[in-house]
Amino acid sequence: MSTAQTTPHSWGDTGRTPRSRAPALRSMQVGQHVIAAVLTVVGAARAIAMGTPIAPALAAAVAVIVWYAAGITAAPGVRSARAARWWLIGLAVVWVAAVAVSEEFVWVAFLIWLLAGHLLPPWPSVGFSVLVLAVVALAPVVHDGTPSYAGFFGPLIGGVFALGISRGYLELLRDARERERLVASLRQTQDEMAAIQEELALTQRQSGAVAERTRLSRDIHDTVAQGLSSIRLLAHAAADRTSDVDAGRALQQVEGLAGDNLVDVRRIVAALAPSELEDDALAAALRRMLDRLRAETGLTADLRVDDTVPPLPTAAEVALLRTAQSALANVRLHAAADRVVVSLVDADDTVRLDILDDGRGFDVDAWNATAATGGSSYGLHFMRSRLRELGGGLDVESTPGDGTALSAYLPLGPTPKEI
Repeated sequence: MSTAQTTPHSWGDTGRTPRSRAPALRSMQVGQHVIAAVLTVVGAARAIAMGTPIAPALAAAVAVIVWYAAGITAAPGVRSARAARWWLIGLAVVWVAAVAVSEEFVWVAFLIWLLAGHLLPPWPSVGFSVLVLAVVALAPVVHDGTPSYAGFFGPLIGGVFALGISRGYLELLRDARERERLVASLRQTQDEMAAIQEELALTQRQSGAVAERTRLSRDIHDTVAQGLSSIRLLAHAAADRTSDVDAGRALQQVEGLAGDNLVDVRRIVAALAPSELEDDALAAALRRMLDRLRAETGLTADLRVDDTVPPLPTAAEVALLRTAQSALANVRLHAAADRVVVSLVDADDTVRLDILDDGRGFDVDAWNATAATGGSSYGLHFMRSRLRELGGGLDVESTPGDGTALSAYLPLGPTPKEI
């Protein structure tokens, strides 16, 4: 557990406390305060009962309570791991002074053991607890001249128990934080998947619209346009051969009408096919994705598309779109980049999607090692697995502090799922 998460004012961390842990955390805090008050009062009462003058006994008890209260009510600005440790050391010094007044204040050692297990790392907390136990063992010798075995083994067992409770609670807190992190990650993944599904649905609708318009334009060109062209040619040839003036005039009118309608049909074909085919569905989806990234993060995001990239099968477009979505999510969340460049490249017999950023980068060798051990970089592993199912792959190049380059590639021929 990171020591920066512990402070003298509570059993929990200093950050925002989830509602699921708030009641238990408050109960632990109240229990800690009750233990501090009860042990100090018991120590003072027993000291007075054993003959210690009232004024020194009360002064020692008040000193312990005041120092403890000063720590738990400190201003938020001074609550830190270092301040907490110095506060604990100060409490131990005040407690030693109280034990010097009366050995009955050794009871407060249980509170110090609890706090040591909470505020210090594991091994330092053990060393600190041993020093507290030494004071507990020496107190009877200093005051009475003889050691007390009951006074040593009783606090020893209690100290181990108190230290174990505090360390165990910290482990519970760590597990709770990990569960909350996993839940947050799952929710984020669900949100990303919903966005991907929405993007895919839009892309598929656009792909279907483009395919239908293309089919219509080809059908009109191959049937109506060709028929009008044939009528025009036949009418022109017949008009040249006939000697009948009226028939020739009628054939010329047929030729003119066929020519005018052929011009209109060609204009319709041109409106249906070329303009839509220039705006490739995958490129349009990538463009919208980068526009959204720019608007939400302020990143400089550029898209470069080769003019020669052919229409892709739906499975290939889906895989590349999901790869881009996941990669850009990594850039947004982890890279701390200022610029990202996405390129859709026609590489002979493959199509390649390159994503480059100038962010913090990472150790590629360490990432590759996690592939066999089930590491945490699931996003990149899932990208590579999805692309391999379609006969492609994913290349990753990165250096800590020098950005990251991803290159996803797929064959332009039939994919394994389409053969």
